[in-house]
Amino acid sequence: MVDILDRRVCAELEGDFVVFLIGMRVNKPWKVWKWAPVVAAMPRMLRELALQPDLGLLHARGHFGLINNLVVQYWRSFEHLEAYAKSATAAHLPAWRDFNRAVGSNGDVGIWHETYLISPGRYESVYNNMPPFGLGAAGRLKDAVAVRKDARQRLRATVD
Repeated sequence: MVDILDRRVCAELEGDFVVFLIGMRVNKPWKVWKWAPVVAAMPRMLRELALQPDLGLLHARGHFGLINNLVVQYWRSFEHLEAYAKSATAAHLPAWRDFNRAVGSNGDVGIWHETYLISPGRYESVYNNMPPFGLGAAGRLKDAVAVRKDARQRLRATVD
């Protein structure tokens, strides 16, 4: 059972960080041989990253549906994210090459990502009756009281 925090909390991370959204869309469900390898690649990469925290991944959480899949990732920096993506010794580059060889732009499987560079004072969060989640699982949780009571105050608190 997950420990629920029965109070309002907010997340804070020291310094800059990156929010990276990466997903895939199964456009032709009957072509299992095209999308199954894409689905299988992400858990391999996430395991590799979890075993090597120095690579810079702070936290990841998957959200899976019938045709759309999304992984929200929090990274220490863009440099960490880029280094992992381009590393000849990491799981990402072979998976990317396999995708381009097997699928490319033929329309069978869609892939996408969005990268957001976040600075102190440019984010805020609140969680109530939740386990550590999202940015709260990547950073530190603080009680959302006093200087962290409302959204504008939480924005200011992230620069202190």
